[in-house]
Amino acid sequence: MKKPIYPCLWFDGQAKEAAEFYCTVFPNSTSKEENSFVALFESAGQKFMCLNGGPNFKINPSISFFVVCETEEELDSIWSKLLEGGPILMALDKYPWSEKYGWIQDKFGVNWQLSFGKLADVGQKFTPALMFTQNQHGNAEKAVNFYTSVFENSSIRGILKYDDNEPVEAGKVKHAQFQLDKTVFMAMDGGMAHDFKFNEAVSFVVSCKDQAEVDYYWDKLTEGGEESMCGWLKDQFGVSWQIVPEILEELMSDPERFPRVMQAFMQMKKFDIATLLKA
Repeated sequence: MKKPIYPCLWFDGQAKEAAEFYCTVFPNSTSKEENSFVALFESAGQKFMCLNGGPNFKINPSISFFVVCETEEELDSIWSKLLEGGPILMALDKYPWSEKYGWIQDKFGVNWQLSFGKLADVGQKFTPALMFTQNQHGNAEKAVNFYTSVFENSSIRGILKYDDNEPVEAGKVKHAQFQLDKTVFMAMDGGMAHDFKFNEAVSFVVSCKDQAEVDYYWDKLTEGGEESMCGWLKDQFGVSWQIVPEILEELMSDPERFPRVMQAFMQMKKFDIATLLKA
């Protein structure tokens, strides 16, 4: 089942190394180096793009990936491999929401929340989890409502809020789960004191079938946000998206056309498919 939304992870020259590493960590994974800038890997039906973007941005815990493990053996194996050179943010232990759970940042800076449970409870192996911090703290519910209004075939699966007896202000989002087209996301309000926030180091690629889709998502997601270059934008909450035509992958995989296509899209903010095809 093709998922039109998938994550992009930003690296400084380590994209291929990271993709190959994750294929050793997660079972049934495959990697594919597209070119010197992009390496792709896929695991349990989830596509990840690894991008050699340079030193400008660093991945942080504002966007992590919740990983469901259906056996403790699998969870322990993944945890031990991610431990290589990475700090633990929450110890692997029993918590109210899971018999076994831990949060770890790997050696490349990518954050993973591993949980022992049933895949059917979420419906996918890897779920992006957005943490709204600093000036975006308190906006998790607003963001969930906004995203589900933009993407077709979307729904809010549930929103759990803090009550008066908890350390975070009552009414803020403790955990939300929502679906955008075929992809499930999670969200939470993370508090004001965190020293990290959303940036370009983790973005979400929206694969569009034609120019009309490119125009639609660009217009909707830039409302209150800002345009960037090469199909990138930031929405009103600071989350980065790449609005990309499906055909770009085909054009970029052609060694003869690659330099011309790349030169063309480097001049663009929003992608123009007609111009790319002429390159």
